[in-house]
Amino acid sequence: MPSDYYNVLGVSEDASEKEIKKAYRKKAMEYHPDRNPDDPEAEKKFKEASEAYEVLSDPEKRQRYDQFGHAGLGNDRGAGRGRGGQGFRDVEDIFDAFNEIFGGGRGGGRGRRRSRSDRGRGRPGSDLRVSLALTLEEIAEGTEKNLKLQKYLECESCDGTGAEGGMGGQNFSMCPQCDGTGEIRQVSRSVFGQMVNVQPCPRCEGEGRIIDNLCADCGGEGRVQGEETISINVPPGVMEGNYLTLSEAGNAGLRGGPAGDLRIEIEETPHEHFERDGLDIYYDLHLSFPEAALGTEVDVPTLDGRARLEVEPGAQAGKILRMRGRGLPDLEGSGQGDQMIRVHVWTPQDLTPKEQELLEELRDHDHFQPHPDREETETSFFRRVTDVFTS
Repeated sequence: MPSDYYNVLGVSEDASEKEIKKAYRKKAMEYHPDRNPDDPEAEKKFKEASEAYEVLSDPEKRQRYDQFGHAGLGNDRGAGRGRGGQGFRDVEDIFDAFNEIFGGGRGGGRGRRRSRSDRGRGRPGSDLRVSLALTLEEIAEGTEKNLKLQKYLECESCDGTGAEGGMGGQNFSMCPQCDGTGEIRQVSRSVFGQMVNVQPCPRCEGEGRIIDNLCADCGGEGRVQGEETISINVPPGVMEGNYLTLSEAGNAGLRGGPAGDLRIEIEETPHEHFERDGLDIYYDLHLSFPEAALGTEVDVPTLDGRARLEVEPGAQAGKILRMRGRGLPDLEGSGQGDQMIRVHVWTPQDLTPKEQELLEELRDHDHFQPHPDREETETSFFRRVTDVFTS
């Protein structure tokens, strides 16, 4: 008489999926053939534990087993059988079940097969990529934005299954080509041994089931074209080229498959006043000749309003003035940039005869000769020029 699967794993009949998985891991590790070489009894128990897990980890099979016992499994039941009725052909099939739980492969770089929880869930949706333009003010403070996206949405009529009536309807049947596994295995032999090629089933596209009655609204895809508005929070300090990723906010998958991701790439809107250099911002300040020579106070824009700036007498064109802490914050919160003021001195044009006369008088004066190695001082000539230029 076949062993009771719950007894094989040592769990109760109301055990959760997590408890069943934990019990199987313990049994599989205990009786794994690599740990028990040349021990037929250990190999037998290893196969029994894998067979029990194959049934109890599948909600549909577990329900049939709970109602009808081994008889309810039909062709799925039998010592060393599983994988949707195909059965374990050899110990390597047992290792496949083992590796689905423990990850990795066994020998020859075998990859992890598609897990049972992934089967029958359709195909993943594609990722979406959008650009988000931000002003420097928004970058400085952080902001919340609403994005309106045109994308594939899960079909509400069929709950994304692609079948008329959704999961509640009787619209699915097991794929006859792959017996519900979603995979086609081709075994070949060579001088290097047995080779197994596993590919998605072409009939059901790897889903293990066939839709008998397609949803009229989505045509069996489980998704429809639509529009969705999402809200995102942008942290302070982002910059051009940064991106934010929202998991499963992209296109809905086919027939219940997981949605893709949404990638939001940051763009900086050109600013009216400022240029960005890392965390610093630069502002061009234009002064008249008298203002540069005599000094002045000016009102300059900042990212959070305006501020008064004192310019010392004798400011030279190209001089950089620094306003500390008026730049952009670091994205990691480790510092704050500065606002840099580039001084530009305006050279008078279209002079009147009187202005030309004054400048001719000043042309050869020592204070008007370039002296990069010393500061210029204020004189009565500056006052006379200032009176003319500001009158």
